[in-house]
Amino acid sequence: MRFGLFTGTTGISWAQLQSLWQHLEATGWDAACVTDHFMPNTRHPVDDTLECWTALSALALSTQRLRIGTLVVGNTYRHPAVVAKMAATVDIISGGRLICGLGAAWQRNEHTAYGIPFYTVGERLNRLEEACQVLLGLWTQPQTTFNGKYYQLTDAPLFPKPLQQPHPELLIGGGGEQRTLRIVAKYVTTGTSGVVLRLCATKARCSPSTVPPSAVIRLRLRTPPICPWPLLRTLKSQSVWCVA
Repeated sequence: MRFGLFTGTTGISWAQLQSLWQHLEATGWDAACVTDHFMPNTRHPVDDTLECWTALSALALSTQRLRIGTLVVGNTYRHPAVVAKMAATVDIISGGRLICGLGAAWQRNEHTAYGIPFYTVGERLNRLEEACQVLLGLWTQPQTTFNGKYYQLTDAPLFPKPLQQPHPELLIGGGGEQRTLRIVAKYVTTGTSGVVLRLCATKARCSPSTVPPSAVIRLRLRTPPICPWPLLRTLKSQSVWCVA
């Protein structure tokens, strides 16, 4: 059993986040991930919020053993080709420790505030599926041409390649939608992180036969293991996930 913690980037200083991750590494945790948000999802959404990828780059240099990742990147926020490049760079910086978590995105107020189109659930999932193809192509092929409905690439290179072979761990986040599970079954291979499904502990549909057991991460919200460090009890949006 491997255990990881994913930490929100809202309401936390850089010094606190760095200290927390260094503590996790020192105390034997297997992985840690940051969420990807620009602002709180509250009635008055004004609070310090660190950006996901830039924070993760610094955390890669603040740790040596811990697997690091995103739980999960909102696909609507960045073109997937840009995400593929950023992920490859962080994988190199970290010495091949990246877990690249990707989801369809859900937080409406961010899209409204920053002028990012907030598509229907169906279109967001369609975009997520194409994004998986873009990432895998760029990570593994010398050049990638892709003619999707939403994304198009023409002989696009990505060098240097990630250190992990054949590519960084790909993790798909979702709320248990059957479409999400089909994306996982199609694009997430055995041995990679697989899928994180919200409230998986209470939804039997989160473990269908179409998804390999090794590709399913069970997410347990608000049930962290006993940890004496007081900061874990004060930080916002801390959740534990585990994988057999």
